[in-house]
Amino acid sequence: MTESAASAAPPLVAHAYSRRVAVVHGPNLNLLGTREPEKYGRVTLPEIDARLRALGAVRGVAIECVQANGEGELVTWIQEAGPRVDGFVINPAAYTHTSVAIRDALLATGKPFVEVHLTNVYAREPFRHHSYLADVAVGRVMGFGALSYDLGLTGLLDRLG
Repeated sequence: MTESAASAAPPLVAHAYSRRVAVVHGPNLNLLGTREPEKYGRVTLPEIDARLRALGAVRGVAIECVQANGEGELVTWIQEAGPRVDGFVINPAAYTHTSVAIRDALLATGKPFVEVHLTNVYAREPFRHHSYLADVAVGRVMGFGALSYDLGLTGLLDRLG
């Protein structure tokens, strides 16, 4: 598991922020910008993370970002982040359609989360239409490319108040 490259910035001062949100990126999202750019765009994961941190800072919210390709790594990170965050924005990527474990980890935190996707999953292959998170997420945003993350974070922050 790697923290997104944008995490190389100096650590955030916790007392300066009223809230903390975790942004969780699933498998293959470390390849954004180069993997199928006609589908996923040319924006890189570090660029997305930087935008989310800037958006959070404007609202007094610290943003933690993590990306992992392994399901177990994601589950462990979610479990560990649960006590210190107020909510999650998650792009589970391919695990959307397969992972009961990620669903259970998010539910175990008791924190609200928004599911985001770069593409409109309903305009893709039928196997991508099912989400194990959809019925327990406070919202879903998809189809707007990297902007899906911004919209998801904004929605979550509005929900948190």
